[in-house]
This record gives sequence, structure tokens and C-alpha cells, in this order.
Amino acid sequence: MTIKPLADRVVIKMVEAEETTKSGIILAGSAKEKPQVAEITAVGPGGVVEGKEVKMEVKVGDKVLISKYAGTQVKVDEVEYTILRQSDILAIVE
Repeated sequence: MTIKPLADRVVIKMVEAEETTKSGIILAGSAKEKPQVAEITAVGPGGVVEGKEVKMEVKVGDKVLISKYAGTQVKVDEVEYTILRQSDILAIVE
């Protein structure tokens, strides 16, 4: 199954980053905060949203920085994705 977002929404997959402390200890996934860097897997067409023209600034494959608690999490074929509005994306990471 694939997810095709509508309007100004995008589908992202969080980037798993192994985190190491300054002393060299590798933190387990449960000990880390929620990552804020994600990769875009699908982009909606944009268009008119709430009476305003929305142009999509991001594309599939972009790595982005998102708001900490943004979006709605969904699980498709045992993979977790987040669906959020383009306005919840803070920056494109290069």
C-alpha cells in the first residue's frame, strides 16, 4: 500500500540516527529524544488551502527538520510514517 498525501501535506519517514554521548556511550533508542530530521517520501500537489494558494517547496528525497510534535503518525506495512502539513517543516537539511 502507498500513501498519497492531499493538498499541502507531505509524508515523511524519520531518520534513525545513532546517538553517542561526549564520553562515547551509545544511547539506546528508548533513551533518546524523538529525532527531528526526516526524509520526505511523498508530497501532495499543493493548490488552494484555506483560501490561500500553496506552492510546494519540498520534494521527495529531501531531508527536513520538523517541529518536535508535528503531524500524525501512521503505520503502513510495518513501517512508521508521519503525515504533516508543509508549514510544520522548519527547514531543508543539506
